[in-house]
Amino acid sequence: MFTIDQFKETHSKVKSGADFPKYVQDLTSIGVVSYDTYVGDGHSVYFGKDNFEAQSEANYPAMKVAEENNKEEFHHYLKIHQQGQADYMAFCQHSAETGVEKWTVHMNEMTCTYYDKQENKMLVEKIPLSGNVSL
Repeated sequence: MFTIDQFKETHSKVKSGADFPKYVQDLTSIGVVSYDTYVGDGHSVYFGKDNFEAQSEANYPAMKVAEENNKEEFHHYLKIHQQGQADYMAFCQHSAETGVEKWTVHMNEMTCTYYDKQENKMLVEKIPLSGNVSL
């Protein structure tokens, strides 16, 4: 189906949030139907057809995710990232500081949903085919 090496190669092309729509398209092309990324260490679990699943290793040293979420501040940081003004690592740090536990991307719906530690939805965004993500 797909391999972790394919994810690493695809992810290496992402420099900021402006690259996210292309990243999602690339993952879809290799058979990913959804994935979860965990902010605490950056590992992801990728899901394909027929219950296929692959998990990446941690992308960075563990960081503490805030117990309480701050949706407004997260929204601000997300906009900065989507405009290409913050790199992926800065976005992950900001996500942790504002209480984002993970995000889930669904390729069929072209959505990215951000969750806090209590699994509350903090934000659901539509992923465009190109350009910045709309909130």
